[in-house]
Amino acid sequence: MLFNTDFPTLILSLLAVVIALTVHEFSHGLVAYKLGDNTAKSLGRLSLNPLKHLDPIGALTMIFFRFGWAKPVPINPRNFKKPKRDFALTAIAGPLSNIILAFFSALLFLVFLKIYNFSDSGFGGTLLYNTCLFFSIFTSLNVGLGVFNLIPIPPFDGSRILNIVLPEKLYFKVMRYERQIYWFVIAWLFGGSYIYTALINYTVLGSIPVVPYILRILDLSGLIGEAISAIYTAMISFWQLIPALK
Repeated sequence: MLFNTDFPTLILSLLAVVIALTVHEFSHGLVAYKLGDNTAKSLGRLSLNPLKHLDPIGALTMIFFRFGWAKPVPINPRNFKKPKRDFALTAIAGPLSNIILAFFSALLFLVFLKIYNFSDSGFGGTLLYNTCLFFSIFTSLNVGLGVFNLIPIPPFDGSRILNIVLPEKLYFKVMRYERQIYWFVIAWLFGGSYIYTALINYTVLGSIPVVPYILRILDLSGLIGEAISAIYTAMISFWQLIPALK
């Protein structure tokens, strides 16, 4: 699901990515610190400095596909009073911060869109248009970052939440392969849609009624894209319940 990458969109996307990723990782570190773990703070990661958090591949994926990741903030669960619960709360803090940002960004998008619709052309109109574009991109990016990081596989935040439900031995056995799984997910993101298309369009599998739905799991980027679009639309629809924003 490759998005429009004209120059203004690229610049606004870059700004949105920097803000979204920084807030995401800062939220992890802040909640961990509040729950008793000062690891992030001692390593300089309890910071709003984007350079401390950006992962080059994750940032580029966000710009072009509207979902991605940053460098994980280091957490030491041994410092928590209730390790399983607090580790899960710390993990959910990042995606939750992005969903909250997206929710209010959707409101700002509609507010500025309303103003833009009644504005004159010229510099003011161009500025309002780009402001609308930014908040639209920012909403989409934050939804994507939140949704993507809730996937329950390492190294994403959703895998940390699994620590509550999985037996400890099994959980840590899975986490030992975090780096390998990371590269597998990268390959799945960038190659899965091509494999899916090839299997559906160029083999007999596409003619079997149920098989295309089963094989859809290969198209991870497409599935996430559909989830982002649905949540984005739901947020816009919610704020449009306010008559002035219709």
